[in-house]
Amino acid sequence: MLKIILGLIAAAIAVLLIYAATRPDTFRVQRSLAIQAPADKLFPLISDMHQFNTWNPYNRKDPQIKGSYRGPASGPGAAYDFAGNKDVGKGSLEIVDVMAPNRVAMRLDMLEPFEGHNAIEFTLAPSGQGTEVTWAMHGPSPFIAKLMGLFFNMDQMIGRDFEAGLANLKAQAERG
Repeated sequence: MLKIILGLIAAAIAVLLIYAATRPDTFRVQRSLAIQAPADKLFPLISDMHQFNTWNPYNRKDPQIKGSYRGPASGPGAAYDFAGNKDVGKGSLEIVDVMAPNRVAMRLDMLEPFEGHNAIEFTLAPSGQGTEVTWAMHGPSPFIAKLMGLFFNMDQMIGRDFEAGLANLKAQAERG
C-alpha cells in the first residue's frame, strides 16, 4: 500500500514538472489607464527617476526602502538601485531608451528574492482628452518561474502593482 501511495505521489510530481516545462519561455504583463493629462506632462513623471519614484507603487510597499540614484536624473542612463522588504526585493532599474513624449524603455535587474532580468516599457498614446499610458514588462521565464506559475497567477500579482502605480500616476498628473 505504501508503495502505491509513493508511486502516485511520484507520478503527480512528474506530471507537474513535465507540465511546467511545457509553459512558455517568456512572459508579458501589461496594464493601461487613460489619464486626463497630455503626454508632455506625463513624460517627465516617467522618464525622470526622481519623479518616477513619487508614484512608483513598489516604493509605497516599503516606506523604509533604501535607494540610490546613478547617472543623469532622466533619460538613458538614469538609474535607481534599491533594497527593500520581502514585497520589494533588491535590484536596479535603469532607463535604456526614450522617445519623447511617447515611450520610455527600462531594464529591471532583480537580485532578490529571485534573480531576474526584464524589460519594462511605458508607452503614451493620445486618447480622447488625455493620454493612455501603458506599462508593460516582459522577459524570460526560467523553469522555477514556470513552476511557480502553476500555483500563483503572476499576471495578477504583478498586474495589480502596475494598476496601483498607474492610479498613483493618474492622481498625481491630474492633481497638478
